[in-house]
Amino acid sequence: MTRKKVKLAFITNDSARKATFKKRKKGLMKKVSELSTLCGIDACAVVYGPYEAQPDAWPDARGAQRVLAQFKRMPEMEQSKKMVNQESFIRHRISKAADQLKKVHKDNREKEITHLMYQCLTGKGLQGLAAPELNDMGWLLDQNLKDIYKRIDGLKKAAAAAAEGSVQVEQKPAVLELGGCVDGALQRQQQQQQWFTEWMGNNTSDIQHQVAAGGSYGHGGGGGGGAATGGGDEMIMQFNDGNNHAAMWSNVFFP
Repeated sequence: MTRKKVKLAFITNDSARKATFKKRKKGLMKKVSELSTLCGIDACAVVYGPYEAQPDAWPDARGAQRVLAQFKRMPEMEQSKKMVNQESFIRHRISKAADQLKKVHKDNREKEITHLMYQCLTGKGLQGLAAPELNDMGWLLDQNLKDIYKRIDGLKKAAAAAAEGSVQVEQKPAVLELGGCVDGALQRQQQQQQWFTEWMGNNTSDIQHQVAAGGSYGHGGGGGGGAATGGGDEMIMQFNDGNNHAAMWSNVFFP
């Protein structure tokens, strides 16, 4: 069951006021004790009432006098810095209530003008409206347009940021793929150079071996194995039917 909110007003009934005084005084003393214990501060409470001959003090009269003496030793500006009396408390409450009332009036006025604006959209004319109502409606329309433009700008910025992010995500794999292609091309070029060097070395050794053997390559006044085709020392390559041709044109370049 929820607790009923107490109205802050003077209690006119004597018995009810006396019961409330005793109950609230006991609760106040308890709160001061809890505050001093939990926060480790010096505190005191002195309560005067018409129902008792002597005032009640917490923790006792000597402790209250010690805290009051400590308070009086402070500079006067520090003493009144956070001091609140009954008059200043009431003034503060009145100012706060006035601000709340002003806010409620503004909210009600905006709702009324919004209702009139919707009626105009449904076909009702503006003939019966006074100048203040027209001015308020114009102000409300301006505010709504500002909010709409602000929302549109926010959506455009969000869309541009999303598009830029998608473009960056699409470009990144392309760069990686290009880098992989370049690395593969360099690797294949190095392999081809290595194979060509090995092929040249193998064919050079084969030619030297055949010349030293006596005539697989030769012309003119050469030895007994070669066929004479004319004068001079020009060397020509003998194309046989398979072995040397296969060794000459390697499968590296002509598969």
